[in-house]
Amino acid sequence: MNKQIDQQAADNIRALAVAMVEKANSGHPGGPMGGADFMHILYSEFFNYDPTDMTWPFRDRFFMDAGHLSTLMYAQYYLLGNYKKEDVANFRQWGSITPGHPEVDFERGIENTSGPLGQGHTMGVGAAIAAKFLEARFGDWVNHKIYGFISDGGVQEEISQGAGRIAGHLGLSNFIMFFDSNDIQLSTSTDEVTTEDTAMKYEAWGWKVVTIDGHDHEQIRKALTDANNETEKPTLIIGKTIMGKGCVTANGDMYEGHCELHGKPIGDTGADYEKTLLNLGADIDNPFDIYTDVSEFYKNVIETKKSNAAKKKSEIETWRQENEALANKLDYFFSGELPKLDFESIEHKGGLATRAASANVLAYLAENVENMIVSSADLSNSDKTDGFLKKTTALKKGDFSGAFLQSGVAELTMASIANGIALHGGVIPVVATFFVFSDYMKPAIRLSAIQELPVKYVWTHDAFRVGEDGPTHQPIEQEAQIRLLEKLKNHSGNQSFLALRPADSAETSIAWKMALENDKTPTGLILSRQGIKDVPAQGTSRYQEALGSQKGGYLVRAVENPDVVLVANGSEVSTLVAAADILEAEKGLKVSIASVISEGLFKQQPKEYQESVIPTDKPLFGLTAGLPVNLEALVGERGKVFGLDHFGYSAPAGVLDEKFGFTGVQVSKNVIAYLDTVLIK
Repeated sequence: MNKQIDQQAADNIRALAVAMVEKANSGHPGGPMGGADFMHILYSEFFNYDPTDMTWPFRDRFFMDAGHLSTLMYAQYYLLGNYKKEDVANFRQWGSITPGHPEVDFERGIENTSGPLGQGHTMGVGAAIAAKFLEARFGDWVNHKIYGFISDGGVQEEISQGAGRIAGHLGLSNFIMFFDSNDIQLSTSTDEVTTEDTAMKYEAWGWKVVTIDGHDHEQIRKALTDANNETEKPTLIIGKTIMGKGCVTANGDMYEGHCELHGKPIGDTGADYEKTLLNLGADIDNPFDIYTDVSEFYKNVIETKKSNAAKKKSEIETWRQENEALANKLDYFFSGELPKLDFESIEHKGGLATRAASANVLAYLAENVENMIVSSADLSNSDKTDGFLKKTTALKKGDFSGAFLQSGVAELTMASIANGIALHGGVIPVVATFFVFSDYMKPAIRLSAIQELPVKYVWTHDAFRVGEDGPTHQPIEQEAQIRLLEKLKNHSGNQSFLALRPADSAETSIAWKMALENDKTPTGLILSRQGIKDVPAQGTSRYQEALGSQKGGYLVRAVENPDVVLVANGSEVSTLVAAADILEAEKGLKVSIASVISEGLFKQQPKEYQESVIPTDKPLFGLTAGLPVNLEALVGERGKVFGLDHFGYSAPAGVLDEKFGFTGVQVSKNVIAYLDTVLIK
């Protein structure tokens, strides 16, 4: 312990944060200056990882919630050798690896993309759940810690209630969170927006809470030591800190704790940039240098980290030799590979709702995929994830041998936790709710897409056929919103999301196959509440024909030289089958039907294939229970889409089908009316 070097290191982090923001003329310097002491003590003395193996599965993990404090992380990791001088000097610039808000980069220690407040620490809760899940299966040696860092804004975001409740309820003793409590927000002091007792709130949720001076290194050490020794509860360390700690004016007076220090370069505030650097011990001509003594200190820190990691790896290797079968299973979990699965063997009764078919698939997966956690927002018996639950048990405090997370009514929290589970690795997350409530999940869905996480979303009650529950529960615009992500590329250049709306039980099995095999991006399954007539097989095997879904779309009914091609997905496909039967029997028309489970995936296929399914030289008629835009890009300008341009109403589903025009008879009439307007020969 060296009080002088500890202070120098913390001040070095402060100076680097100030310099990064000043050079970029953009960013948030005040918060990093307040959190520097905690970060230095955490990383130099407590945080366990292997600097030579940054993706080591059993490393401690740090989840930043307050992404605007990115300079705090970059400065700390620069001291540890994860970044170079030019990296921190190019903060927030084009092509730099130090973006304005941290973006997941395991090799440099960035465990999560953060920025939208509240989600970062909630992802940390998910990672802690994944670690407990693995510990229950492989032994107490799986004891790495998950650290979170939250700000006043993150505590205020509503998602913090869900994260706090679930972490406390599950007794996530491996989760340790630092609350940088400086009483200053971007535009106000906190006393203008809240009078709550944060400590009492978290204690009520079942957390261990300690309040300390966030600049007192001895208090930080004790809090972290006690938190690491805690075996029953997650820990919240409330660190009372000072916004802009170390800032001074041009005449050398202290200028700390001011709101304006939060979100702009300190040179644009009442503080003086150069005098502040001097006060922190920096060289104003070389503000991105690491102080000489700090550099030497951190070289020793890095060597200690390597040594400690080597000891832990040796312990794990001994376990592996004594538990060969378990060790192989552990490797398999983290490989991302799937066991051999026979989706064709899953039996479905006729005319099932696709949510019920999904339940059959989930029951099969519960017995064949051992590293899957399924979660539901208090709807397991309605979104039919209970098909999985019936084969396992719910996670509970002190017992993570099960594989089902009862999230309660907290859709956003649940989705963000799933992102954290995926980021941790080794566990496949599945989350479920009603499709209309995907609106509550959108911020986390977006971060799933940005971070390229293979989270599986299950959304049921997919259309106005929810019926009596009325417009609040009837998704009309949700499919259009979700499918926008299919049109958006991630930074790897791939479709950022895969949205699948299966037409019947066979396609539901295929949709689950596609979801599990998609290990690059999130997937959403959009499933019906009501029973659906199975699409008739053209040959001997409906399942084999439904494998065409793997190309995003295919013909469920194909005829030579059709007079019209009908296009839909989900339950509307069976409605088109009924309409086609009428058109052929009563009008003598030749009708082909395309089931397009994913427009995004279909559009990735060769043009020749797309043309073989949806020819551009034929009349095209689309049917959707949502907004017409769902299919307009598929049928083109000369085609016609029949959909909804209004919210739903409360009535039985069959009545709504009649009122809205979604019966075979009514659709056949609409097709005839459309054909009367086209002049294609």
